[in-house]
Amino acid sequence: MSAETDPAKIMKQQVGVAAAARVKSGSIVGLGTGSTTAYAIQALGDRLKSGDLKDIKGVPTSFQAIVLARQYGIPLVSLDEIDGIDVAIDGADEVDPQKNLIKGGGAAHTQEKIVDSLATQFIVVVDGGKLVDQLGSTFLLPVEVIPMAVTPVMRAIVKLGGKPELRMGIKKAGPVVTDQGNLVVDVKFDRIDNPAELEKTLNNIPGVLENGLFVNVADVVLIGEIKDGKPIVREM
Repeated sequence: MSAETDPAKIMKQQVGVAAAARVKSGSIVGLGTGSTTAYAIQALGDRLKSGDLKDIKGVPTSFQAIVLARQYGIPLVSLDEIDGIDVAIDGADEVDPQKNLIKGGGAAHTQEKIVDSLATQFIVVVDGGKLVDQLGSTFLLPVEVIPMAVTPVMRAIVKLGGKPELRMGIKKAGPVVTDQGNLVVDVKFDRIDNPAELEKTLNNIPGVLENGLFVNVADVVLIGEIKDGKPIVREM
């Protein structure tokens, strides 16, 4: 199905375009990772090409973001070259009513958390299926782990009540390897009652680099939905 005929793709596209429309000329923009954010990066490139947007620079969160930014003509900078980030656009795997997130389905959550947390405004782009009453109810929690520490980290997570599983590659023999050269452990928790506390507890386990809980980071959530067969975008 093409983007023109698939309502789900049109919905993602419209959310991405809506987020890109909020970026102002002269901005430093955090470029997230994932299928919905890819449409936002494309829309930013289209605005640059048309002259509607000028003098922006992107800070990528992954190899995927780097490739897309170059494809659509967005100049890139590193965190060493800038004083701050004006706005970041990124997706999420779950969003709760307090705008807390689980991210990391694309195994890029470590760089995403750095960039998204530094942004003056962090815009989350999702479809309505990502909204949950409580984090962890539909998506496993990704934890990035240094390879030598996978076994002790998984033991520590079991003691916390989690069920950890090493993420394996698709079309690749062996585990998923992050852009930092680490591994990802996906964890099922029966309940995540206190995301802020769990985020800190997991990150204090020796060998854990970062986990996919994003607490009090998101400022705006743009949600794509299908209503009466038509895609709409609403703000949370």
